Amino acid sequence: MKNFDDLINAAKIQELIKREDPKEKATRNIVWVLAIIGAITAIAGIAYAVYRYLTPDYLDDFDDDFDDDFDDDFFDDDDDIKSSAKIKEVPEV
Repeated sequence: MKNFDDLINAAKIQELIKREDPKEKATRNIVWVLAIIGAITAIAGIAYAVYRYLTPDYLDDFDDDFDDDFDDDFFDDDDDIKSSAKIKEVPEV
């Protein structure tokens, strides 16, 4: 009987050692959730970086000269309109 009592006491000690604290269990769940969210965020960041690297940049096709030419033409048109308006203002004699 002594061996049986020792076996029961050992089982109780093992039960006390393995018993989990509810706070520790909740903390472990929170850590798992945050780890999963972090992994998903990292994968999304890597996918976005690869996308940005592989897609062509269409703005490189345009030069600054195009903008300057457009601005010059715009002001030239205004001058033509003003000069034609002055010609129409001449009274008839």
